[in-house]
Amino acid sequence: MSAAVHETSFMVKLKAREEVAERTLSLRLERPAGFIFKPGQYIDVTLPNPPETDAEGNVRTFSIASAPDESTLMIATRLRGSAFKRVVAVMPIDSEVKIEGPFGNLTMHNNAARPAVLLAGGIGITPFRSMVLRAAREKLGHRIFLFYSNRRPEDAPFLAELQALEKENRNYKFIGTMTEMSKSNRPWNGERELIKEALLSKYLKDTSDSVFYIAGPPAMVTGLQNVLIGMGVDEDNIRTEEFSGY
Repeated sequence: MSAAVHETSFMVKLKAREEVAERTLSLRLERPAGFIFKPGQYIDVTLPNPPETDAEGNVRTFSIASAPDESTLMIATRLRGSAFKRVVAVMPIDSEVKIEGPFGNLTMHNNAARPAVLLAGGIGITPFRSMVLRAAREKLGHRIFLFYSNRRPEDAPFLAELQALEKENRNYKFIGTMTEMSKSNRPWNGERELIKEALLSKYLKDTSDSVFYIAGPPAMVTGLQNVLIGMGVDEDNIRTEEFSGY
């Protein structure tokens, strides 16, 4: 592994790449020695001297999807038309990238007596994968509700893994919802409506002491903030992360 450029900047190698949903890749990067992060934080990834580039540039921000006890750093990305996405989809294993971080404050609150309600859309699931894996492995006392919205099961990264975690953590409840099942070729026995007051109220009997976390496209984040405020949730109990262009 290369030496650190400075205390928050490292050159690391791509160690693995996997398709985790249709047109969605996870990338496993070397984890620098002593690299510490909290679930929910993110890193900036720079492609040094890529074979192609465009006006969007060679840097992207990614939430860390791996749990703190994993030996590599996992990020995930939707494959779009940008040069950056084309390069990461085909770059050879052991290619080097620069990472900077960790950054961000979308991290689990400390008071385990207060439930955590995680609201994710699509690739916005990445910081929450890290959170719920940590909660299961470290046996945190928080009651956790994960609402995860996608159009189809085919579009949902880490779906089976997140469902299976219910067996490991009795304090964790997974609520998946697929809003366009007419376009899917897979079976689905879960919810099919958008994450709105009706769906939230079905599973949350009391929101007065909960802390809400929202991650997804900007329109979804804003819409869910408005839904929660309309339900009487204090804005101080809502934490957000927007995923633009992913």
